[in-house]
Amino acid sequence: MMKQYVVARPLYSEDAFTDEHEKIHRHHKTLRHHVKQYFTCDLKRAKNAALSLLPFIGWMRIYQLKEWLLSDIVSGVSTGLVAVLQGLAYSLLASLPPWYGLFTAFFPVIIYFFLGTSRHISVGAFPVLSLMVGAVVTRLVPDEGPPVNITGFEGLTSDEQRVMVAASVTFLMGIMQLAMGLLQVGFIVMYLSDTLVSGFTTAAAIHILVSQLKFVLGLVVPGLSGPLSIIYTLEKIFVQIEKTNVCDLVTSILIMVVVFIVKEINDRYKAKLPVPIPIEVIMTVIACGVSYAFNFRVIYKVDVVGRIPVGYESPMAPNMQIFGQTAVEAFPMAIVGFAVAFSVAKVYSVKHDYIIDGNQELIAFGASNIIGAAFKSFAASTALSRSAVQESTGGKTQIAGLLSALIVMVVTLAIGFLLEPLPKSVLGAVVIVNLKGMLMQIREVPYLWRRDRPDCVVWVVTCLASILLGLDLGLAVGLGIELLTVVFRAQFPRCSVLANITGTDIYKDRKDYMSIYEPEGVKIFRIPSPIFFANIDFFRGKLVEAVGFNPLRVLRKRNKALRTIRKLLKKGELQMTSKGLLLTSSGPIEESEDESNMEELDQPTDFKDLPVQVNWNSELPANIQVPRVDVHSLILDFSAVSFLDISALKGLKAALKELIRVEVEVYIVACDEYILEKLHSCKFFDDEVKSSMFFLTLHDAMLHILEKHPVNSENTKVITTATIHGNQCNGVSSLRSRDKFVHVSN
Repeated sequence: MMKQYVVARPLYSEDAFTDEHEKIHRHHKTLRHHVKQYFTCDLKRAKNAALSLLPFIGWMRIYQLKEWLLSDIVSGVSTGLVAVLQGLAYSLLASLPPWYGLFTAFFPVIIYFFLGTSRHISVGAFPVLSLMVGAVVTRLVPDEGPPVNITGFEGLTSDEQRVMVAASVTFLMGIMQLAMGLLQVGFIVMYLSDTLVSGFTTAAAIHILVSQLKFVLGLVVPGLSGPLSIIYTLEKIFVQIEKTNVCDLVTSILIMVVVFIVKEINDRYKAKLPVPIPIEVIMTVIACGVSYAFNFRVIYKVDVVGRIPVGYESPMAPNMQIFGQTAVEAFPMAIVGFAVAFSVAKVYSVKHDYIIDGNQELIAFGASNIIGAAFKSFAASTALSRSAVQESTGGKTQIAGLLSALIVMVVTLAIGFLLEPLPKSVLGAVVIVNLKGMLMQIREVPYLWRRDRPDCVVWVVTCLASILLGLDLGLAVGLGIELLTVVFRAQFPRCSVLANITGTDIYKDRKDYMSIYEPEGVKIFRIPSPIFFANIDFFRGKLVEAVGFNPLRVLRKRNKALRTIRKLLKKGELQMTSKGLLLTSSGPIEESEDESNMEELDQPTDFKDLPVQVNWNSELPANIQVPRVDVHSLILDFSAVSFLDISALKGLKAALKELIRVEVEVYIVACDEYILEKLHSCKFFDDEVKSSMFFLTLHDAMLHILEKHPVNSENTKVITTATIHGNQCNGVSSLRSRDKFVHVSN
C-alpha cells in the first residue's frame, strides 16, 4: 500500500505568507567589514595560518609511530624504485638527458613534504607534463637546425641549452601556480571537467606513444612541436622504418608483454598480494644485466642511457628571455599539472577521510616547481601509477614520499652507474605499457554519445584538437568548446509546458505523461535555468509558443480596432443598441492603418470614452478582426531560476506587461527569496506588475485560479479527481481529492 499524507493549510501568496510569518532580519557584512576581518591578526589566526601553510605539522602531531612507520618505509622504498625508473623514462619525453628525471623525483618531493595537504600522492614527473615540456624544449632548441636566439645560450652545449629551457619554463610554471594559490583561485580547476580532462589525457597518451616509437624501433627521429607535429613525426618514422633496430624492437616487445601480463595479475589479485609485484623495476634490472653482459651498445648498436653523473649540479637562475618565449605554454602546464594532482589527491582524501586544500596545493606545487627548477629539474605533478604504488603498498603519510626521495638520492649519489647500460628502448616500452589506463579512456565515447551528446562533443573535439594542434592549443580549444556547451545549455534551456498529474498536487511536462489534467484557459510554463541577458529573448519566444499567441501583436490589433470603432462612432456609422454596437452603413469599412504613433498601440486598451466595454472573444462589428485569446491565466514556474540580471528584469517586466494588457493574469511561483529581494530593490513592481502575482507553490497558484475562474458545471473535476466545493466553511474552501484533503483559505 502506498503511503499517503494529509495537508491542511491556508492558500499562500508570497505577500500573504510574509504577512503571516515573520522573517529573521539578517545583518549582511559590508565589504569594509570583510576587508577589516581579513587583515585582523590574533594568536588563533596566526596559529591557523601556520598550520595551513605547513600542513605537515598537523599530521605529524597525530602520527602513530608503531602502526604507520613500517608501512611508510615499505611504501617509500617501493615508490622510490618506481620513481627512479619513471624519472629516467619521462625525461626522454621532455627531450632531456635521462638523469635529470632523477632531480625531478627528488627536489619537488622534499618541498611538497612540508607544504602539501595530500598524504598519499607521489610527486614527480608526469608524462603529459613531460611531453608539454618537451614540446617547448624542441621548439626553442630543435634537433635539426640552430636554436632560437636567446641570451645565455652562448657557450652551452645542446643538452645544456635544453636543460636551461626546461628549468626556466618550469620556474615560470611554478610562479603561476604559486600566484594562483596566494590569490586563492584554486577553484579554477573546476572549469576542467572530467570529460575534458579525459579527452585531453587520451590525446596526450597518443602523443606519448608516438614520441616513444623512435626508442622502441631504435630510429633517429628529430623531436618536433607545434600543430600537426604528430603527423610529421609519424611520416619521419615510416620513411625510415626499414632501418629499425631489431634488438631494440624485440627487447621492447618482450618488456611490454611481460609488464602488461604482470600488471594485469596485480590488478586481479591485488586483494591477495601484500604488495604489487614491482615488475617494471625487475625487468629494468634484468635488462640492465643482459645489456651489460652482451654489450648491446657496441654489438647491436642499441642506444643506452649512458653516463649518469654522480651527485647534483649547482643551482641555476632562470632565463628571463625564455620566460617571454614560453609564457603561453607555461600557463596550460600550470593548470594541467595542478588539475591532475588535485584530482588524484581528492580521490585518496575521500578514501582515507581527510581534507585537502586546493589553494594550498597550488602553493605547494608552485614552490616545488620553483625550487626544483633552480636545481635543474623539470615540471612536477603526480603520476597516477606511482601514486597508486605509494597508496597500495601501505603508505600512510608523506613520510613515504620522503623515503622515496632518499632512494632516488642514493641512486643519484652512489649507484647511478649501474643504470648506464640500460637500453632507452626499455624505458620507452615501460612508458608505453603504462599508457593503458589513459588510452582505454576512449571507451567512454560510446557511453557519452548515448547519455550526453554535448559532453561527447567536448571529449571528441578536445582529443582531436590536442592530437592535431598540440597539447597547449588543444587544451584551449577544449576549454572553449566546454564553455560554449555551458553557454548553450543556459542560453537554450529545455522549456516545458506543465500539466497536473491526475489526483495529485504534482505538475510535470505534459508531453511525458498520459494521465494529466489541464484546466481550460490555464497555461503553466517552466524555464529550467537562470534568466539573463543571453537567454531573455529565447525565454520570451518560448513563452509566446507556450501561450499560442503574441501578446504584443494582439494588443496592437486591439488598439487598432478601438481606433476604428471610435472613428465609426464619431461618423455615426456605428450606434449603440440593446444588442450592442450595430453598424448602420453598408459600405466597406477600412481598418485604421494609422502608424504615426506606434507607442500608443503598445499602451493598455482604454474604454473610457466608449459606451460599452468590448468583449474581444465575441464577434466584433464591421468585420473587425482581432486574434482570439483563449488563455486567461498563465503560471510561470521559477523553481529552477537561480538568478536574473538587469537585462532579464527589463525583458521579464516587458513580457509581463504585454500579457497583462491583453487581460491574461500572470502568476509567478516558487521564486527564490534572493530574486524577490532583487525585484523589490530594483523597483520592479508598479500599478500593472504587482507583488501579489507571486505565490509560494504552483499548486497554491492553481487553486487561486480555479476559485477565481470556476470550471464549467458539467466538468466538476478540478485537478483531475479533486473537487472544489462552492459552499464555505468558516471562511475556508475545501479542495477534496481521493487521497487527501487540502484546505485553502479564501
